[in-house]
Amino acid sequence: MLKRLPRRTSMRCTNLLFAVMAVMLFTSAAAAAERKPNILIIMADDLGYADLGFQGVQDIPTPSMDALARSGVRFTSGYVSGTWCSPTRAGLLTGRYQERWAHEPAGQLDPLLRLPLSETTIADRLRAAGYATGIVGKWHLGTSPDFHPQQRGFDEFFGFLGGGHSYHTGLPNIVFPDRTGAGQDFGSVMEGNILRGTESVEESEYLTDAFGREAVSFIERHQADPFFLYLSFNAVHTPMHADDVRLAKFAAIEDPVRRIYAAMTLAMDDAIGRVIDKLKQVGLEEDTLIFFLSDNGGPTVHKFAYNASRNTPLRGSKGFTLEGGIRVPFVVSWKGHLSAGEDYDQPVIQLDILPTALAAAGVEAEPDWKLDGVNILPQLMNQSTAAPHEALYWRSMGQMAVRQGDWKLVTYMNKIDEGDVLRSENPPPTPHRLYNLRDDIGETNDLAASETDKFNELKSLWDEWNATMAEPRGGQSQAAPSSDRAPLILSTLDTDGDKKISEGEAQGALKQNFASIDRNGDGGIDLGELETVVRMAAGRNDASSPQADDVDVPVGQGDPSSDR
Repeated sequence: MLKRLPRRTSMRCTNLLFAVMAVMLFTSAAAAAERKPNILIIMADDLGYADLGFQGVQDIPTPSMDALARSGVRFTSGYVSGTWCSPTRAGLLTGRYQERWAHEPAGQLDPLLRLPLSETTIADRLRAAGYATGIVGKWHLGTSPDFHPQQRGFDEFFGFLGGGHSYHTGLPNIVFPDRTGAGQDFGSVMEGNILRGTESVEESEYLTDAFGREAVSFIERHQADPFFLYLSFNAVHTPMHADDVRLAKFAAIEDPVRRIYAAMTLAMDDAIGRVIDKLKQVGLEEDTLIFFLSDNGGPTVHKFAYNASRNTPLRGSKGFTLEGGIRVPFVVSWKGHLSAGEDYDQPVIQLDILPTALAAAGVEAEPDWKLDGVNILPQLMNQSTAAPHEALYWRSMGQMAVRQGDWKLVTYMNKIDEGDVLRSENPPPTPHRLYNLRDDIGETNDLAASETDKFNELKSLWDEWNATMAEPRGGQSQAAPSSDRAPLILSTLDTDGDKKISEGEAQGALKQNFASIDRNGDGGIDLGELETVVRMAAGRNDASSPQADDVDVPVGQGDPSSDR
């Protein structure tokens, strides 16, 4: 039988209960306030500017990415600092222009596309601040042990080290298809290179689904910690592989490559949806700062880089400094902290992700880090109306660009004005061209002759910036032919100075195909053998080389520049 306590005792207990509850509420609020936000970076690979619902696509449903855009801020002038996969990733993870160490493609089979050990990554910074750090997906910043993600600040890694990988086993691995999807099959070198940490694993699931699964698992295991997850899809990069169920949904698309591309995009959207659903399930949606972007523009040029993506209304393609190569779908979401469903029109760049994420995590950037990106939280929180950057800059394969406000000065490979560019070609850049992007987003009306003051101003800006960057490998005006890279590759990998690359010194595709490249069987790849293989990797099939037609050098997981 319950007894009523005397009134004074009851009042004392009530007061005590209120006091305990107040302490508990205060402690809970303090804990919530002290919790650092999780950081999630989702990167698509070779995604077309126009190929998402929130960018206007009509033939591919992308409900998860559209919902993410509605929950946050869309950057209408969102850029990346590279025109190819690896350079953009180097800039993303460091917050610095990758030209500072000449992280630019110098042709296929380029072992120097590695993130220097002198550079500090966002994973290094956040791990030092108490974050659990993980990467799921594509790395593409070095394949040797010293460059492994777990040596670069990441606690966990599931994915592949190189620039490309198959999605299914047993299918043709065509990295450079034509408009029908046909092309050279690079074979099994694109398969079986999935790692968990440093150990190879067998993966039977469609690769995009597997990356979604692993991202969900990472969140589940680290939900009590502040975490940083870099979800780096290889979708929708070639080879063009789709699962049958999703492919069947796009039977109405007549273009065979576009049909597969649509199914691959849907698979990525499904994976992103599962990740967002997991954040909601464990109550972390408002505690997670999410960035979504593509690593470069969609590849639209036949046999140069092509996956049937569309960059409308932009001109250009992956690999080019035109808007179609560097302006990308780009969204940031932080529910409860940032406005939802808004556009931000000032130019921003993926270099800004690192300082913005660090600011959200309470990590103060030091001047000696020499970051090129800036914290854009003041702009996103309506605390500042200032443009984040005076100007943005690009340099890639002899091309250049600078954007200041609405104005852009650019040079680009001239062959694209005629239509397609072949992978074996090395076209020179155009003269400098000046565009007003507010009035001419498609870059068709060159104003260089009429706006000479603006032309000279932007040219001076770019020259001053370029003078602070490392000298590009291969010369400033244009990257030299791939065969001219052989001496550079030899000097880089020949650590014992015998003017040969031994099997122990070889990396990537050189190591995987060592026996076939070492034609004389002397246990080392000499300069002549290396020149032949580099020509082949660039697709030259130089008839002057008697060995050219019978050397098979796949471009795959081990080749850190398989897509430059």
